[in-house]
Amino acid sequence: MDGTLLDSGVVVPAAFAAAVRQLGGPATTPAEVIGRYSLGTPEIILADLVGRAVTAADADAYYRELAGSDVEPYPGVPEVLAALRACGHPVTVFTGASSRAAGILLASAGVHVDVLVGGDHVRRPKPAGDGLVLAANRLGIPAGSIAYIGDAPNDLRAARSAGSLGAAAAWGHQYDPAEPADVTLPDPAAALALLD
Repeated sequence: MDGTLLDSGVVVPAAFAAAVRQLGGPATTPAEVIGRYSLGTPEIILADLVGRAVTAADADAYYRELAGSDVEPYPGVPEVLAALRACGHPVTVFTGASSRAAGILLASAGVHVDVLVGGDHVRRPKPAGDGLVLAANRLGIPAGSIAYIGDAPNDLRAARSAGSLGAAAAWGHQYDPAEPADVTLPDPAAALALLD
């Protein structure tokens, strides 16, 4: 979702940094936040940044900041999602973010998804393929039938772990051309070629 569908590379780290300040934690840079994405859900990331366990009320500080953010889909994403639906393909998202955070960001961007698997729905975060396997189960298909599009190295590693096709989103803010991918997509429209 982040860095693939939504241009959220600024708003998500800013929401974490603001929440950490509110909770009395240390000054936090965007790079420090992004470096912790692989830890799991926002609650786990926030606890690591603050340096202590966080309560549900503490986590609400992050979600309030996130809810006040304005995020947009990447150019071309709405058209691709519409084309997928026109071909009868459900739009499915697996994100390391919690389903609550995903819901906030997707709603802000005006993006509707048919199946959402958040980091809070799986035991192991990316690069484990658990979220893709769960998404496949919800769709009633094998994980090997999924083309998982993501910008971050952990997205591509999760695809490999699940036996799915890993497609690198070269437009995303965490894209690393050194990370092996089954296919690299230069822009969202290129994803439609995966249907052939």
